[in-house]
Amino acid sequence: MTFQPALPIGGFAGWQFLNRTLETQQANFARSPVVQRDTEYFRDRIGEIETAEQLVNDRRLLKVALGAFGLDADLPNRFFIRKILEEGSIDPKSLGNRLSDKRYLEMAKAFGFGDFDTPNTKLSDFADRILPAFQSRQFEVAVGNQDENLRLALNLRRDLADIAASDRSERAKWFAVMGQPPLRKVFETAFNLPTGFGAIDLDRQLTILQERTRRDFGDGSVSQFADPGKLEDLARQFLLRADLQNTSFGGFTRGAAALQLLQGAMGPGLRPF
Repeated sequence: MTFQPALPIGGFAGWQFLNRTLETQQANFARSPVVQRDTEYFRDRIGEIETAEQLVNDRRLLKVALGAFGLDADLPNRFFIRKILEEGSIDPKSLGNRLSDKRYLEMAKAFGFGDFDTPNTKLSDFADRILPAFQSRQFEVAVGNQDENLRLALNLRRDLADIAASDRSERAKWFAVMGQPPLRKVFETAFNLPTGFGAIDLDRQLTILQERTRRDFGDGSVSQFADPGKLEDLARQFLLRADLQNTSFGGFTRGAAALQLLQGAMGPGLRPF
């Protein structure tokens, strides 16, 4: 049987419950038969893989490889994934570098097929690097099957923290956020940005995101989200705004509760959405 996380309620209340039970639920998920089979297969076989072609031709290995980077939907796209892996990450003209979604680039870096004569798959600790990410993201997938917003909040806690703590410039950090669809979705929802926001000029998007972040969190930088407290504040605002948006689809009670919480957090002068 497929593991089903215990989520008696969605939205921000569900987030609070999930946080209280997260360690136990993740441990139970990692012990589930399906995850154990995938984990053991990857650990046993990945050291034999020397080329991107070999990897994409083994569907079970590819499933874990893509799952570790949140790219599960690309499992049928073997030619596309092979090209990304073979071109690697060093050449600025490689496909991974040209794609706006930088999860592909991170995968290319991790496997190293296009960057080194001997890929990283031959390293003795390679499976130990990939499998924790696979298990973590697959737990998020299981959560997302019940509440996609909770999945996005879990992803935020890991991926935004990594970007915030990196040594990149603030501009590069913002573009990294904008280049990861799950993170972009969180910020766009948290700031109630319109559907067509992603279609405007990139520099204008950057300016707006910095302005909204400064308005709501007192600082326009991504680096501030290396602070777990600031990260949690963003997750909270995202989930409460998502709850408010649900009022348009008949979720008045939950949306009204979210509005009260936002008003309480922002004080009597509630800022416009």
